Amino acid sequence: MWKNFKRKYIGDKDFYKYILILAVPMIIQNAITSFVSFLDNIMVGQIGTEQMSGVAIVNQLMFVFNICIFGGVSGAGIFGTQFFGKGDHEGHKHAFRFKLYACAFITGIALLLFGFLDTQLISLYLNDTGSVGDIHLALQYGKEYLAIMMIGLIPFSLGQAYTSTIRETGQTFVPMLAGIAAVVTNLILDYILIFGVFGSPALGVQGAAIATVIARFVECFIVVFWTHSHKEKNRYIIGAYRSPKIPWTILKGIFIKGSPLMFNEMFWAAGMAVISQCYAVRGLEVVAAQNISSTISNLFNIIYIQLGGCISIVVGQQLGAGRIEEAKDTDNKMIFFSVFCCSCVAAVMVLMGRFFPSIYNTEESIKELAKSFIVISALVMPLCAYCHCAYFTLRSGGKTIVTFLFDSVYTWVLVIPFAYSLANFTALPITFIFFLVQFTELIKVIIGYFMVRSGVWLQNIVTDQA
Repeated sequence: MWKNFKRKYIGDKDFYKYILILAVPMIIQNAITSFVSFLDNIMVGQIGTEQMSGVAIVNQLMFVFNICIFGGVSGAGIFGTQFFGKGDHEGHKHAFRFKLYACAFITGIALLLFGFLDTQLISLYLNDTGSVGDIHLALQYGKEYLAIMMIGLIPFSLGQAYTSTIRETGQTFVPMLAGIAAVVTNLILDYILIFGVFGSPALGVQGAAIATVIARFVECFIVVFWTHSHKEKNRYIIGAYRSPKIPWTILKGIFIKGSPLMFNEMFWAAGMAVISQCYAVRGLEVVAAQNISSTISNLFNIIYIQLGGCISIVVGQQLGAGRIEEAKDTDNKMIFFSVFCCSCVAAVMVLMGRFFPSIYNTEESIKELAKSFIVISALVMPLCAYCHCAYFTLRSGGKTIVTFLFDSVYTWVLVIPFAYSLANFTALPITFIFFLVQFTELIKVIIGYFMVRSGVWLQNIVTDQA
């Protein structure tokens, strides 16, 4: 029995060496990014509860934008990964070109929404039923922060089009270096501009936004410059801007397979924002506590997020090369590895998470609430890890309609009504509501298990593409 289990779920040294070579740079990059976001959050948190809450709300809106960009590049990324695995650099170039169009469109829509509906969007998260904080001040700080953050949408979206394509080729080191340069820039400028050191004026939340925008330009410049100066490693970039055309067969395939994925990311991100808004009806202290909890959770979640991303790269390349059975075997081992790693990380998070809220300069009630949120988030992490892997498994084989049902439809049909009903029509404590909503992930695990086991995702989608 152990031999069968080991053969199915545990790889050899070469397997883990390859996975770690691919995953570690991505994990390091995102770990540094999350850690700097954590420090950034603490710096803003030292100013006051209203400032922290205003920034947290805007970051929730930015999260929706970021995920929409991720969805826009991911639809074409399925094809890009398999084209690269097949050795078709011309097809890879067309997939990259599609990403540029998608990012430009999404960024344009976001600029219009944030520019004209800033007050309405931020106000969705402000409710005066709580016992702490001034919601009018939180709105003011949120608008100041958003106005500057909008400038960074363009370099972020362009950088993601390049970064995602670089990763499809298995090159994760350069995006890691770009990310490190960006977060170091962000961290240094945060300290200078928020608190006004070295002769700089203390700009508060505006300083935090300026630092973030400059960091995004730095990251974008590095990945774009490296790609165009290393064309031998990035053959898809040769002639990428000579023509705006994408062959109809590829364009049709990306729309058919990629559109559900793009809409899935958009609706899922919007769903997460709606769930946060459901919690926010319980007062500004819940917004602040959730901000602290999510910032710390993001620091620990990078393990399963990046290992899931590796599935789309490794398994996608194997499917594109026609190695179907190898892809199935690799997927089993990567899912087990991800869940095992995240179980260990979750245990560390439970032990350490209770100390983090004490760093913030905010009310004790917010700190205690944040501690409870952190423990619940840690307990649910292994379930999230499995669902994340199942999602990328289905996506690697182009089953984007299925991923849409698995991710977005599930969120909007089950989780959101459940969270809304509990928050608005019951007197249950917010911690218990948070627990119940988070553990709806268990149902998703069961669904994901049967979907992955069915093998419906084991297909090569670029065999007949030009």
